[in-house]
Amino acid sequence: MKNFITLQDLVDPKKTIALAKSCKQDPFTHRHLGQRKTIGLLFFNPSLRTRLSTQKAARNLGLDVMVMNFSNEAWAIEYEDETIMSGLRSEHVKEAAQVVSQYCDFVAIRAFASLTDKKRDEEEQVLRKFAEFAAVPIINMESATAHPLQALADGLTILEQVTIKKPKIVLSWAPHPKALPHAVANSFIGLMNHSNADFVITHPEGYDLNPAIVGNHKVSYNQEEALAGADVVYVKNWCSYTDYGAILRTDNEWMMTADKMKHTNEAFFMHCLPVRRNVVASDGVLDHPKSLVIEQANNRTFAAQAVLQEFLTHG
Repeated sequence: MKNFITLQDLVDPKKTIALAKSCKQDPFTHRHLGQRKTIGLLFFNPSLRTRLSTQKAARNLGLDVMVMNFSNEAWAIEYEDETIMSGLRSEHVKEAAQVVSQYCDFVAIRAFASLTDKKRDEEEQVLRKFAEFAAVPIINMESATAHPLQALADGLTILEQVTIKKPKIVLSWAPHPKALPHAVANSFIGLMNHSNADFVITHPEGYDLNPAIVGNHKVSYNQEEALAGADVVYVKNWCSYTDYGAILRTDNEWMMTADKMKHTNEAFFMHCLPVRRNVVASDGVLDHPKSLVIEQANNRTFAAQAVLQEFLTHG
């Protein structure tokens, strides 16, 4: 594995999830693997779970960790080729990636979608340019279109909690006052491509995701029908794809509530966090005993640890 930018970079996501489970059972078994090695965490956007869990995962493996917030601690980076750098950007990714490679054995990057330029977002300019010029592996801590570490944590959570042989799993859109990217939804769909589940995506009309990612999965515009008999309900907001970056509605009709969860088979509730209470989901759903949001966050450590361990073991 040269880089970890999407789930497709893994040889077998199921094996990585199984490794994450093993890491969780004994996080320090392979502490020697990272000794005398360093990981750099570069944040172009805010983080709570991703930053802390990735740092903890690295330290569980004996890695030294360096963190830089590019929003206020680094030079603005230019990514275009043959550009005249006479504006605000004073460092080119060609130099930045090569320099960071001299200091780090791995570089993990978090860089959100702009939600203004679909083509550029889908090109994953920040991660792909760093990967092009870096001499060390690049690891995705959420990019414009993907959040594979979250998907692995979600897969571990489902593996631990769901005992039904072929569960019904529903990914439901929910309202949000801000335009949010597709990264979490895209990677969860990628996870479902490797799962034995009856998978349904439900959202209002106008909120269809990238059809190339959705593929042949079932899509319903009727939330309550989609929820019927569900064993797992994963809720997430995303902006319009066809009208890229747009917020088409802000009403609470699609908020997940305790009454809606009654349509399910006493389903587990999942969300990647942070979550806006009583906007995305009600208090009754988030505080219910079958809410898995805290355990999902806990599993972020072991998802990251499994990926790092694969790099340290196999390269």
